[in-house]
Amino acid sequence: MVTFTAIILKFGEMGEKTGWTYVDIPADVAQQLKSGNRKSFRVKGTLDNFAIAGVAVMPMGNGHFILTLNADMRKGVRKREGAMLQVSLEEDVDFKLVMPDDLHECLADEPEALHFFNSLLESHRRYFVNWLNSAKTIETRAKRIAMICHAMSNRMNYPEMIRAAKK
Repeated sequence: MVTFTAIILKFGEMGEKTGWTYVDIPADVAQQLKSGNRKSFRVKGTLDNFAIAGVAVMPMGNGHFILTLNADMRKGVRKREGAMLQVSLEEDVDFKLVMPDDLHECLADEPEALHFFNSLLESHRRYFVNWLNSAKTIETRAKRIAMICHAMSNRMNYPEMIRAAKK
């Protein structure tokens, strides 16, 4: 476990990262987490006393990485941009994506759709699973399962599915 103090930062105008809240992980700390690595990887640990797991850190060049802070993390630490944060991290080698049973049952009815879903990178499958798991009602969950099954049958990725639903 690597522990360091960081300042919560926020991107200004920076393309897709505009407005993201994050913590910078210096190159020397990143090397302690995963030596010789220059690609995204997942970590677990704590931000102050708020536990995190399965969170991706992304490379930013020169060996530096960033850990983005989503709304749940920001609420959990009760801090905003400019605040100091005690960060304790280690690589999360145990984190695996678990497909919900209801989604698996529906995709299993269409073997080609299930095969396409399984052929996607884990990070891409995670978009679908997280979106499904964020449904607050049974009706919304059922609608999302139907949309995912349709998207897999038509070999759509997540953004294509969302755009098609808006038409």
